[in-house]
Amino acid sequence: MSALKDQLRADLTTAMKSRDELRTATLRMVLAAVSAEEVAGKEARELSDDEVLAVLRREAKRRREAAEAFAGAGRSEQADRERAEGEVVAGYLPAQLEDADLAALVADVITRTGATGMKDMGRVMGAANAEVAGRAEGARVAAEVRRQLG
Repeated sequence: MSALKDQLRADLTTAMKSRDELRTATLRMVLAAVSAEEVAGKEARELSDDEVLAVLRREAKRRREAAEAFAGAGRSEQADRERAEGEVVAGYLPAQLEDADLAALVADVITRTGATGMKDMGRVMGAANAEVAGRAEGARVAAEVRRQLG
């Protein structure tokens, strides 16, 4: 079993014992998403730590998008709740790259791939996303690649 999934379950137990409603609800939601991913497809399987991290990234993104939607609709209470849930999920994700580090990484990829303009964006994005490995959102990487190629 995935060590990260074990950590999530242990933290859920701790949150339940300490009556932390936000953390309990959030961890239950994340574990439900992990379980759904495990039974998706033709055959049930155990997820690796990398696959659990992918589920966590997806759930964190959902929380951010929901918070933006609620804030845009003037529902600040729900937006605050979504942001708080996002912070709980973000605690299990690897640290995000700083802007300067991301810029240096993209510059290195552009040099290695020999990219000269926007026509090479796909090649650069593929290599950059492999290097980033979940430490930055795809939209941030794409924006930096566009900035440096454009």
